[in-house]
Amino acid sequence: MTQVIVTRPEHDAASWVKALQAAGLETVEFPLLELKSILKSSETALVLQTLQDSQAVMFVSANAVRFLAQFLAKSPNWAGPFRAGARAWCTGPGTAQALLDCGISANQIDQPVCDAVQLDSEALWQVVANQVTFGFCVTLIRGADETGELVGRDWLLNQLEKTGAKVKTLAAYQRQARPMTPANQAQVKRAIEEGSLWVFSSSASIQALVSQCPDTDWSKAKAVVTHPRMALEAEKLGWHDVKIAPPGINSLVASIKSAL
Repeated sequence: MTQVIVTRPEHDAASWVKALQAAGLETVEFPLLELKSILKSSETALVLQTLQDSQAVMFVSANAVRFLAQFLAKSPNWAGPFRAGARAWCTGPGTAQALLDCGISANQIDQPVCDAVQLDSEALWQVVANQVTFGFCVTLIRGADETGELVGRDWLLNQLEKTGAKVKTLAAYQRQARPMTPANQAQVKRAIEEGSLWVFSSSASIQALVSQCPDTDWSKAKAVVTHPRMALEAEKLGWHDVKIAPPGINSLVASIKSAL
């Protein structure tokens, strides 16, 4: 049976592995990114004030929710991050569930419609654009790279600024490539030779894999990705056999089975 390789960070991989195994797919974890908190205790008051000033808070991922919640839970004065009536924005059900798990009510959460072609900032904007007026205050909760620089697209930020919104960004966590050992690199080459299928949920994971495995012929590797931008990144780095899965775990399973 062809092996399916899930490349998400450890905390995120379990639900996918469980679903893929339940669908009869031989699945293994191969995390390519490591995540850690980047916020300092000295920043607690500033973070709380920023959230209280915001009319909407956009979370780029479930990890953005989790790391911010873990940080704020250490504050004895924390009684909830949002001002009354503030909105919580996100681009997919995984992040929405993380918000619910942190006590944010469902009627506060805005996300793309369930039948959106892609779960991304463009789809979210179609839902929330009518909330935004001149001077509307939004905070974007994002990740940072190993240098501390913010990562991710600025498309939503640019749309907000065009409307005259006041936008702040906050890095809640830091991501970096998980260092590979020679044994890991050998495992990668073996997986390609055996026709294993790689599953990517971020362009950063693709970059982390390719950068740490020089002299690898990626044209022989197979992948399923969760967004067209990831497919473009993979193809730019030498992958030829890349399929795009529509949103949702059932669509991901179907796309993987069709690619095997």
